[in-house]
Amino acid sequence: MAFVSNGDDLFDPIIMADNRFHVEGYQEGFEEGTRQGTIEGRNHGRLHGAKLSAEVSFYNGFALAWKCLLQNDSDVKARKRLKAMESLIGVIQNFPYEDPQYEKLQEDMERVRAKFRQVCSLLNVSADFKEYVGGSTGMSF
Repeated sequence: MAFVSNGDDLFDPIIMADNRFHVEGYQEGFEEGTRQGTIEGRNHGRLHGAKLSAEVSFYNGFALAWKCLLQNDSDVKARKRLKAMESLIGVIQNFPYEDPQYEKLQEDMERVRAKFRQVCSLLNVSADFKEYVGGSTGMSF
């Protein structure tokens, strides 16, 4: 009978199959998880980006409409409101739309929301963005 060294053992591939399949399964699972995570991350980013865009667009349209209404009024309160409105429009125009990795996005969005609340307070209107957006869902024609 011939001597068989440990490296040339006939049963090594059989015994090590469990370990090999475990490593291959882990690698396949990792790659699939990475692929799925990327897809889910993109979808999540699109969804929240769209919500943020809708909110900023609403604030911009709100401010422009009120600016048009207040431009011809010469009252002292109207001028103060108009100045606040122009300030809101300025903050919105400086908002970084093109940079998806902007580090101060949350801070700037809070600044826009705070300015919107200030303007709403001056105008004596509700400052709840969701109230304006969700208000049309109950209508039926």
